[in-house]
Amino acid sequence: MEFTTLNNGIKMPLEGFGVFQIADAAQCEQVVLDAIAAGYRLIDTAAAYFNEEAVGSALKKSGVPREELFITTKLWVQDAGYEATKKAFQASLDKLGLDYLDMYMIHQPLGDYYGSWRAMEELYKAGKVKAIGVCNFYPERLTDLCLTAEIKPAVNQVELHPFFQQENALATMKEFGVQPQAWGPLAEGKHGIFTNPVLSEIAQKYGKSVAQVVLRWNTQRGVAIIPKSVHQNRMTENIDIWDFQLSQADKDQIATLDLGHSEIVDHSSPEFVKYLHGAKVHE
Repeated sequence: MEFTTLNNGIKMPLEGFGVFQIADAAQCEQVVLDAIAAGYRLIDTAAAYFNEEAVGSALKKSGVPREELFITTKLWVQDAGYEATKKAFQASLDKLGLDYLDMYMIHQPLGDYYGSWRAMEELYKAGKVKAIGVCNFYPERLTDLCLTAEIKPAVNQVELHPFFQQENALATMKEFGVQPQAWGPLAEGKHGIFTNPVLSEIAQKYGKSVAQVVLRWNTQRGVAIIPKSVHQNRMTENIDIWDFQLSQADKDQIATLDLGHSEIVDHSSPEFVKYLHGAKVHE
């Protein structure tokens, strides 16, 4: 496993394991145990995934020392704002059964996220969380936050894969010293990614799978990744990416796949923003 050093000096694994859309408690617990057994040490969850308790149970049962794990969870839109964020943070900590978090993130740049950020800065200064970050902050939002806040985000988790490469977003993150982290690094299986001829040809050359090529491509761009699978064999495959390097020619070929936009979500859509505001994680 390779690590990246965040802008506050904390080391974070370049590859972690995501648990989005694994809401069944028993399945989520087993999947996290399998992931930890496969070698993953960064586990990424969120209040909006409705599985923090299952993740916490798995962490406890894993037997891995707390200091060897990097645990991330996220603040949902419903809890944006200074006071609400502090309550939501403690609720997540309690569900996970932890004394501190390694990373706490704003899940969406909506609502009073500046109030949330002030609360998160205080939680960070109090040692309750080792690093604070954001998700889905596109360049203009990230720039404004970095120029306004006392503490810059350590990580920005956004959609990054061969069909949505976001070079402009990566350039903004680099300018402000923010570590990019990819959600949906395998494009959520869309676009026929696993049978794409360009990616398949590169994979064949290295004796690797398309998934391994795609994940390695992002890490070679300096992007952290959090692939998800409920299948043990794929978990093992997804973490086995550190023994080869893509050439510049390979990367040039992959660059031609960029569509320049997401076909998974449109954060600029008023209807999607309304949907996110309407989604509740508690009463």
